[in-house]
Amino acid sequence: MRLTEFWRRLELALGSGYAHSWASDHVLAALGGRTVVQAIAGGEPTLAIWRAVHADLGLPPRDR
Repeated sequence: MRLTEFWRRLELALGSGYAHSWASDHVLAALGGRTVVQAIAGGEPTLAIWRAVHADLGLPPRDR
């Protein structure tokens, strides 16, 4: 998954005004106790990050 697609999906899920703030502040256990922004900076594949976000937010299967 491209980074632009990841951000588009996150903005659809959380709203464009909140998505980036959430990604900077919310720690996910599935990402090793890192935020989305830290995981991206650490080179984690965006698809793996999206799967962690999807599970954490409890999004519907169609958004996987």
